[in-house]
Amino acid sequence: MDPYRYRPGRSPLLVSIPHAGTQVPPELAARMTEAAQALPDTDWHVDRLYDFLEALDVSVLAATQSRFVIDLNRAPDGAPLYPGASNTELCPTTTFDEQPVYRSGEGPDEAEVAARQAGVWRPYHERLQAEIEALKARYGVALLWDAHSIRSRVPRFFEGRLPDLNFGTGGGATADPGLVARLADVATASGYSYAVDARFKGGYITRAYGRPAEGVHAVQLELSQIIYMDEAPPYGFREDLAAGIRPTLRRLLESALDWAQRRGRLARG
Repeated sequence: MDPYRYRPGRSPLLVSIPHAGTQVPPELAARMTEAAQALPDTDWHVDRLYDFLEALDVSVLAATQSRFVIDLNRAPDGAPLYPGASNTELCPTTTFDEQPVYRSGEGPDEAEVAARQAGVWRPYHERLQAEIEALKARYGVALLWDAHSIRSRVPRFFEGRLPDLNFGTGGGATADPGLVARLADVATASGYSYAVDARFKGGYITRAYGRPAEGVHAVQLELSQIIYMDEAPPYGFREDLAAGIRPTLRRLLESALDWAQRRGRLARG
């Protein structure tokens, strides 16, 4: 079971999709609760929503396995993303609704967590790092776009309804302010609600790889699922809703790509 799918592009932009995977090894699924077997915390259909990426000729790295196997957007040492707040683990033991992932006594021990790191987490991140380095060497700049989605209401993590578009840059640490301003302009013109570095400031991937001083810029976009799909099981894709948000997503990526290409030309002199 390959831990990811990769499609190369010919631009300085790499799109990472770490939470849309739905594969779970059968022996693991048998240990999971009925609630968890439905994979409720998946970033459903994100790859389908971004169906224009090939036309933009950007590279795409997408997970194949569920975040319930291992969360690719968490630190390998299990450090919480938001200290003092409610967090899910590297190998989650509860769902976003705080239901158990495993049947009683069936959770992973340290050895199993380490095995999942070696088999799934590490290969994804090794490929991510290699591609970022290759883009930087070729274009003079690398831009990482980490694509996510989440239910519009998850009381465990935030009050009320989430904005439609949630940009995260580690509080401004992972991407150039000029890039972020461009994205905000597109979001403002779109009519969708948005926030920058509010509840979602970017996960481990954004924070670990975004190094603007070294020419590597990273942005996470957390979409509210209500704007493109049914949030209740069976989590159906809504093409009528997707047709509304997709042009905005494309404009965001085109604007980011234009910024990166201009920055790369400057870097190469």
